[in-house]
Amino acid sequence: MALKGFERRLERMVEGTFARMFRSGIRPVELGRRLVREMDDNRSVDVRGRTVVPNQFSVELAEADAERFAEVASSLERELAEAAREHARDEGYVFMGPVSVHLEVSERQRTGAFQIVGRMREGTGGVGAGSLILPTGERIGLGEAVVTVGRRPESTLQMADPNVSRNHAEIRPRGNGWLVVDLGSTNGTRVNGTRISSHELTDGDEISFGNTLVRFEES
Repeated sequence: MALKGFERRLERMVEGTFARMFRSGIRPVELGRRLVREMDDNRSVDVRGRTVVPNQFSVELAEADAERFAEVASSLERELAEAAREHARDEGYVFMGPVSVHLEVSERQRTGAFQIVGRMREGTGGVGAGSLILPTGERIGLGEAVVTVGRRPESTLQMADPNVSRNHAEIRPRGNGWLVVDLGSTNGTRVNGTRISSHELTDGDEISFGNTLVRFEES
């Protein structure tokens, strides 16, 4: 059976990095396959008709396997969390809160075996899951706090772009999502190329502050 698009991406993303370290035993792609199955098997429909899936995952490993993963554990956790987000976008799933993956030692697991347990957890204050992807690739998680954008040193997102005003914009939590609001900036704020005064963000929106492009990801 051919691998799904997600699995092919995971093989390129994870196996390319770690393949030489794991010539035997549990392979990272196996963890990815089990993780998306956990999402698929535990999906449910909320009152708004959205398909909600687990967003916090515990990967239970035997002590020997956990030791083999120790040097790359943080990187692998990040890669698997990103893979979960990609699978959710592909399938139209939504999360109740930020995605996290944790590798844990479990006495119940024998060497070479593992289990992944997924749970649904709301974001702080009931806010959903969202993040900003900066031009550098850095991911900034959104929560219940207002994110300020501008050239001022105290801005949450301080930008050196001369086309960004000192107090340029804010990203404010609103219900289960976020609103980007322009603060009367000189060069304006654009979403998907259109200048806005305020805009409720949806997955994949591209926000331009001056000449700086930031992508919003709902999951």
